Amino acid sequence: MKNVRTLDAGPILRATAAARATTAPAAVAAADDSPTRERVAHSILEHGPSTAAVLAERLSLTPAAVRRHLDHLVDDGALESREPRSYGTRGRGRPAKVFVLTDSGRDTFIQAYDDLAASALRFLSEAGGPEAVTAFARRRTAELEDRYRPAVEAVPESERVQALARALTEDGYAASVRAAPIGDQLCQHHCPVAHVAAEFPQLCEAETEVFARLLGRHVQRLATIAHGDGVCTTNVPDPASLTGSRGRGPNNSATKRHPSARHLSTPIARIPS
Repeated sequence: MKNVRTLDAGPILRATAAARATTAPAAVAAADDSPTRERVAHSILEHGPSTAAVLAERLSLTPAAVRRHLDHLVDDGALESREPRSYGTRGRGRPAKVFVLTDSGRDTFIQAYDDLAASALRFLSEAGGPEAVTAFARRRTAELEDRYRPAVEAVPESERVQALARALTEDGYAASVRAAPIGDQLCQHHCPVAHVAAEFPQLCEAETEVFARLLGRHVQRLATIAHGDGVCTTNVPDPASLTGSRGRGPNNSATKRHPSARHLSTPIARIPS
């Protein structure tokens, strides 16, 4: 049978579309579906875990069409389905499953768009200056803040760092919390925008500002993957520790900044003497 050349299926789907082109009809169908499937994957990347119904409404597609694309993406290993996290009282009935990008799907997708994102931010910086990049970064993280706030505020203040870590993990940051001498350290073991943030630290700064607002206290970024550290680490001081540090002077542990955080603009506030 004469081979039919398939169209470029995008960064996630290229290899799979080629493998499925065993017959002419199958090859054409895969090529025809690939742009829409790419939109589905990109929507999940941008907005986080999503149900089929939400995707259908967001992309103006029929639920049946969305489920067909989701099935293909799950078979390809780009997505996985899971039960949604429940915050507070759950209503009657079984909740709809949410779909999330897998590690391999996320890495492949983001790698393909790193150069494009960096080029766009360079253009923005040249056209509007660093302030324009900062405004973009803050707008981007404001969307994350709106999504994370219900989960963070649904738990007592003492559990909010852990709740934020769970929300970050849902979005692919592989976050965890570990104890520190004056509070907690929020650790992100993966950063989807690390390559771009290495050139534009405003992305890290805006994220740190969001953490401070969500947790209701000043935080300090100690290390970032974007700047060569193994883990993005944010120090979240315990309010009681900060109270106990009053009167120690300017070199107390609540105000001293880590050298690797000098490029960030969200230090822990000084405690009045």
